[in-house]
Amino acid sequence: MSEFKAGNLTIGNGRLTIIGGPCLAESQEICDAVGDRMKELCDRFGFGYVFKASFDKANRTSVNTVRGSGMEAGLEIIHNTASRLGVPCTTDIHLPEQAEIAAKTIDLLQIPAFLSRQTDLLEAAACTGRPVNVKKGQFLAPQDTKNIVDKLKSFEAGGIMLTERGTSFGYNTLIVDMPGLEVMRSFGVPVCFDATHSAQRPGGAGTSSGGVRESIPAMARAAVAVGIDALFLEVHPEPERALSDAQTQWPLDRAEELLEQVAAIDAAVRQTSLR
Repeated sequence: MSEFKAGNLTIGNGRLTIIGGPCLAESQEICDAVGDRMKELCDRFGFGYVFKASFDKANRTSVNTVRGSGMEAGLEIIHNTASRLGVPCTTDIHLPEQAEIAAKTIDLLQIPAFLSRQTDLLEAAACTGRPVNVKKGQFLAPQDTKNIVDKLKSFEAGGIMLTERGTSFGYNTLIVDMPGLEVMRSFGVPVCFDATHSAQRPGGAGTSSGGVRESIPAMARAAVAVGIDALFLEVHPEPERALSDAQTQWPLDRAEELLEQVAAIDAAVRQTSLR
């Protein structure tokens, strides 16, 4: 397994990392509230923690939905929260020219699922020297991600991680192939499971993506039982009022109950693997 450093945190070394934060960097106050609580819980349960938020939602279903406050303002909010907490941060980039700018303050660059095969974007992210986390496209089979890994290795990325976030299954529906996590890990890179986006129903709400929030714990438990290096969760103090992914962000006041379940299963998996 090829572990890597994201800021002051090592990912892929046997310790589960939680990548968590609001979908969108809506405000400094929301990011701070989520970051504070998630850091506290990760410390308690022994997880590594990476703060996550997006500065731009460039792939929104409708042209009329909120995208964000802009790259400069969004990156500043994300950096402020992570810096104050002393943890690494991550965000997604959508254009090659965004990579170098984001890499000045972001520790782990994320490639969105719809762009996971875009060679120019992968190259630009890798050339920053930052590690790169690629969301597996909803249209890809797990074995197809080897080509992504090979691309990033050829560009000498500072670290590589693959993230499962569901596969298209008919109209407006996603399913998760849990054995696919092992296929992706077989390519020698850490693997992450995105529990919140896997609960989406893309375009299912007409002008926005719907979702089934209550399916998140079951999928998270299953992925941790299979064995993952990181768990990705979008968390919000008031999901129903969130400016994006309102139906699939996990409520901040329920984060403890979810991470407690994750911790119990993770401990059992690691104890079994040590026998």
